[in-house]
Amino acid sequence: MRKIASIAAVALLGTALAGCGKSEPAPEPTADAMASGPAMAAASAPAAVTAPAAGNYEITAADGSKSTLTVNADGSYSEKAAKGLPVAGLIKVTDGKVCFDPSGKTEASCYTESAKAADGSFTATDEKGVAVTVHPVAK
Repeated sequence: MRKIASIAAVALLGTALAGCGKSEPAPEPTADAMASGPAMAAASAPAAVTAPAAGNYEITAADGSKSTLTVNADGSYSEKAAKGLPVAGLIKVTDGKVCFDPSGKTEASCYTESAKAADGSFTATDEKGVAVTVHPVAK
């Protein structure tokens, strides 16, 4: 690791000196130095978390029960479970999680989402570790 840092420092120093009117070209950075630079950091950085796109979704719990979620373009949502009353509120992103804040309640339910599969489905896991599968539904 120390060798990579030294190579990167030499490459950066050479680039800085080249810009100061020196006639010698800056040394070419090595593959190791380039791999530890900003391009590598950008490639390994996690994608920004965003609220789900407007549309309809089917949510399947581990026990097989299903509910439907409608996300509106204004950031509001409504959810209807197979049993129980419908819930509506606002969606917000907080601390890298997608949170559903139902109207009239003080606590939001927040979920960490997995990467989307080819069909657009993903897993959403709440703060207690309970996961549901979310599938977009064509209108």
